[in-house]
Amino acid sequence: MGGAVSAGEDNDDLIDNLKEAQYIRTERVEQAFRAIDRGDYYLEGYRDNAYKDLAWKHGNIHLSAPCIYSEVMEALKLQQGLSFLNLGSGTGYLSTMVGLIIGPFGVNHGVELHTDVVEYAREKLDDFIKNSDSFDKFEFCEPSFVVGNCLEISSDSHQYDRIYCGAGVQKDHENYMKILLKVGGILVMPIEDQLTQITRTGQSTWESKNILAVSFAPLVQQNRPEGSKPDAVKLQGVAWKQLLTADQCAHLTERWTIEEKLLKCYLATSNFVCLRSWSYFCGKLTKTLLTANTAPIAVRTLQDLSRIYIRRTLRTLTNEEIQARGTPQKVPQKRKRRRCRRRRINTYVFVGNQLIPQPAESEEDERIEDESKEEEDKDSGEALKPDEPQLNLLRDRIMALPLPEALKAYLLYYREK
Repeated sequence: MGGAVSAGEDNDDLIDNLKEAQYIRTERVEQAFRAIDRGDYYLEGYRDNAYKDLAWKHGNIHLSAPCIYSEVMEALKLQQGLSFLNLGSGTGYLSTMVGLIIGPFGVNHGVELHTDVVEYAREKLDDFIKNSDSFDKFEFCEPSFVVGNCLEISSDSHQYDRIYCGAGVQKDHENYMKILLKVGGILVMPIEDQLTQITRTGQSTWESKNILAVSFAPLVQQNRPEGSKPDAVKLQGVAWKQLLTADQCAHLTERWTIEEKLLKCYLATSNFVCLRSWSYFCGKLTKTLLTANTAPIAVRTLQDLSRIYIRRTLRTLTNEEIQARGTPQKVPQKRKRRRCRRRRINTYVFVGNQLIPQPAESEEDERIEDESKEEEDKDSGEALKPDEPQLNLLRDRIMALPLPEALKAYLLYYREK
């Protein structure tokens, strides 16, 4: 499935083509697609096909066509803080893009039948966090991938705001998928050769809309011996209120002596010592969350919450300073598309029994040809110049904090660049 848009030379070129064809229509979806290079999810030796609008499969590893993922991302109508479930999560490419939009206080779960594919997805996720130039530009909800059959999800799993199924759903499994969805939520799945958007409007009411004609492999059910019970897939979210006992919450509340708004001042002046200790700051931040009465979030520890808030504050400070100085951040220059000129055909000659078009040369053709060559030579000369390294201002701010190196590394997600 695919082939709806022209192939690109690189990831940005592919996204340009998807935008031009109206598959990508919103800025947040465009930013997510540009942040994650589709080619990074291909095996070595197959990357040349990454920027074609075609599906790719090798063994159990599979990627849908870019036009399909574009329509899915747009149809999900993603926002910060939502919970997302990817049924048949595959390489994790889609889940990682979703994580850039729903942010650190969302939930991002993926269920995949094949163990080797889950391992592959985790490797690609780790590579994105550690090495991608885009990672520090976003607040990220890290996907959690589990091995299992998406038709055997535990009955006590909570419902989700957004769900995508990446395999063909038979009609008798449609209601099973719908029950996993919260009221007001959106489910996108292929059913009866149509990519369909289903919105749950009430406890027992749904609205459906066909998006695109598609052809997906059907959902796979594992063969089990007669009488054996399937292993239920556990997808329990982690609520921050469950991280602490009532006594711990009360103790942390008593220690709240500095208003949350002062954190910005401390970080701006690098006077981090005023926070006394890392654990003390964790306690301060926890008290804010405990009194905010927000929905449960899927972070693992109080340290995770601290890291999220410190990075957010430093990013805000950096942006405010840039605006105050009036210094725009440098945007990496995109590679120019090669201009292809079609010659005019105005004569035909017979060769045997075939009529062959013959281009007629003229002074105008020669002039255009010379200009085209000069432009290509200029572009190739510019390409040889080494690009200026992109400044990572967030990293610079973190490295300037008077903290132990281990804590700096933690705040940087142990990234080396």
